[in-house]
Amino acid sequence: MASVKALEIMNPGPLTTVQDRGRFGFGEYGVAPSGAVDTLSLRVGNRLVGNGADEAGLELTFSGPAVTALARIVIAVTGADFQPQINGAKIPMWHAVVMKEGDRLSFKGIRSGLRAYVTVGGGIQSPRVLGSRSTNLSTCFGGGSGRPLMKGDILYVRAPELHLETEGTALPARFIPDYPQDVTLRMIFGPHHHHFGLHTLSRFQKASYRVTGQLDRTGIRLEGTAIKEKAALKTSIISEGVVCGAIQIPGDGQPIIILSETVTGGYRKIACVISADLHRLGQLRPENQVRFASVSRDDARIALEEMGTIIQSVGS
Repeated sequence: MASVKALEIMNPGPLTTVQDRGRFGFGEYGVAPSGAVDTLSLRVGNRLVGNGADEAGLELTFSGPAVTALARIVIAVTGADFQPQINGAKIPMWHAVVMKEGDRLSFKGIRSGLRAYVTVGGGIQSPRVLGSRSTNLSTCFGGGSGRPLMKGDILYVRAPELHLETEGTALPARFIPDYPQDVTLRMIFGPHHHHFGLHTLSRFQKASYRVTGQLDRTGIRLEGTAIKEKAALKTSIISEGVVCGAIQIPGDGQPIIILSETVTGGYRKIACVISADLHRLGQLRPENQVRFASVSRDDARIALEEMGTIIQSVGS
């Protein structure tokens, strides 16, 4: 099926990139997964407009772009509430909405969260690099020529007319996530938790951390109770592979949560955020307060199954 011109970027916003679920299996070559930081929002958005799970959408950070429809298309806006509107009129989030040719999608301003997602029926079409359309900003490949989108960029989708019938599809209201000021992240201790004393591990769970301004797609720096390794150990370890959600403890004892554009790290990983809570990391912004709660592997699996139920509820 041929791709057609679907959207023109009129104003790109502070950081708008093309992202899908990411590229995997290339860590040994130093290639990070990239992909949407809040995968739940992207996956729900794709289902709302009738896309497959691996289609690419737009990830918006801090604020949204202004885009004009170049064809009749169906879109969905999910994730952070940037107050989306078409031709100046408010539209519902977590719903499939049709845009006519010439309609303008814009955003009034951020109300909650940090990253929003725009999915389009037919999926954003850009060249696949190592199996993914995701933009990797640090290495400048994928997505829109390896960079954030710019004014004048034209985005293509495949056979958008086949997706128009999804108009009105919505995520049930009970499943729409909220993004509160205080966030508890579930985690599993390891792989280096034994490098910390039992008292330190207990203190880590009781502490509240502030999200600092040092956050991007590579990671989130926190500020609060310092966590120190056992006295006999060196501050750093040999660099090794890391996964999204790993909680590193550097020399100053202030935790760093790894995100999807980091592939190696040389600090101890005291714990890892469970898969079902990774999407929450994408919505943390400066001044949020974060706590960590240890759960069992069984609890983590149940939570992941529950997230799957949320995704499957779209259109059912």
